Amino acid sequence: MVKVAMIGHKDFPSRSGGVEVMVGGLARSLVERGYDVTVYNRGLEKHHNVYDVDGVHARRVFTLQKPALNATIYSFLATFDALFRGYDVLHYHAIGPSVPLLIAKIFGKHTVCTVHGLNWKVDKWRGFGSRERIAAKYADDLVVLSETEWNYFLQKYGRASILIPNAIRFYEKRACSLIREKYGLARGEYILYVGRISPEKGTLDLVEGYRKAKTGKKLVLVGPLDDSEYCRTVQQQAQNDPNIIMTDYLVGDLLKELYSNCGLFVLPSHTEGLSLSLLEALSIGARCLVSDIPENTVVTDIYGAAFKPEDTDDLARALERECAQEYPDAMRQQQIQYIHTNFEYDVMLDRYEEVYHHVVGDPLKAMPSTTLKKKKVPAGAKA
Repeated sequence: MVKVAMIGHKDFPSRSGGVEVMVGGLARSLVERGYDVTVYNRGLEKHHNVYDVDGVHARRVFTLQKPALNATIYSFLATFDALFRGYDVLHYHAIGPSVPLLIAKIFGKHTVCTVHGLNWKVDKWRGFGSRERIAAKYADDLVVLSETEWNYFLQKYGRASILIPNAIRFYEKRACSLIREKYGLARGEYILYVGRISPEKGTLDLVEGYRKAKTGKKLVLVGPLDDSEYCRTVQQQAQNDPNIIMTDYLVGDLLKELYSNCGLFVLPSHTEGLSLSLLEALSIGARCLVSDIPENTVVTDIYGAAFKPEDTDDLARALERECAQEYPDAMRQQQIQYIHTNFEYDVMLDRYEEVYHHVVGDPLKAMPSTTLKKKKVPAGAKA
């Protein structure tokens, strides 16, 4: 049995961000396949620091709440704890928390790092280049989510990474019931955003673009509300407009209903890895509008519109245009099939199994190739 420790996410179980969703799904699925998986969560809690969920072992470690130090302190302490627990693989998620993988290597541990985005574009990651260099140079296997990231690491560091796009489990479309009762929302009458309320996600851009646009639809922002200055600014803007609804953190049937019944899903991010919320929206047939960055448009392919990132005037025009147009049902069905074909969950799991067995030197598993080709289905074609 291969023992894997995962370090880098904030909490488990959680949907507070794409990393948390991915780690939670991967950990549970690996346990179902016979792996022994431990996830290291950030921040101690009274009487809740060692526990199991769905067969996944969770361990909380101390960290400071200050954003600049939170991930760094946590990842070092998690690594020191993991060094002496007999794990075969230490799997780091995101560049920021991956710095101590160098220590893990010194102690002879096998390491994997999954890059969830090129965060040197984000102000909060000061000194990001040195962190990125450590992952590129010392991780036994480096996993990326997009061809943009794959090319970046090859060109800058000469490092051939392994491309494993995020994937999702699919669910059935839900009728408009709970959200009508709780938020007064009707099918097709609102614009939806799902994700962190943070600068790199462009949430404030969406609020400003929406307020400039002339549309009769409401705007629903789904994401955890924290005490950051940015989040408070978004909340203040929303409070001045009765047509903007901030739901805070949502999971389960409420979230599924919001995806199923939105008139338009918008992802205004400045930087991405591969957005799970975008995959979820596409998978249920939602009409999608995204910022024109490769990490978004390579996912939407022909099944989404785009606008200039950080340009609220262009976003306003795009909102008006997309909200005014009908989305043919035939195109929705093709879109759903496209996601099923190209983002299959079991394929992602197979690839991660190959990676783990590769780094531990299992001769029975083939070495993973450096790319994973996606089969795209053109409009009108059958998979």
